[in-house]
Amino acid sequence: MNPHIAFLQTEALLAIQPLQHDTPAKWGLMSPQHMVEHLADFIDLSTAKISFPLAVPEEHVPQYRAFLFSDKVFRENTKAPNGVMPDSPGPYRLASLDEAKLDFKRALDSFFSFFETDPLKTTLHPAFGHLNFDEWLILHDKHIRHHLRQFGLSD
Repeated sequence: MNPHIAFLQTEALLAIQPLQHDTPAKWGLMSPQHMVEHLADFIDLSTAKISFPLAVPEEHVPQYRAFLFSDKVFRENTKAPNGVMPDSPGPYRLASLDEAKLDFKRALDSFFSFFETDPLKTTLHPAFGHLNFDEWLILHDKHIRHHLRQFGLSD
């Protein structure tokens, strides 16, 4: 099985289970619930449930994509492109961290369903450009691991 699929379908869900509302972040301003809601939103971006226009100059997309396909990880406090996320977290979307965890699972299930019939279709990421299923797998893996590290849930 593709290791990115295995991670997203099993490991990522298990990794967030011990997260509590008072789990401290190693960096950044997000609370545990903000982070889990952010992960679900990011996955919804890949299924075009939410969308943003390209937020970087088109000539920078190849550089972003080179990072995507590298072994490099997102650095602590990596910022989203301008206009995509506010500088500080806003109000919660959901009533509890447990609901956020369920929404994260819903988003992951939707991701696999969305691309099931056509893994070559693409959706737009505001920095990486149009990505297909395999490219989103890599980005979701990289992004989720980044936030697991943020809360000490992964190395």
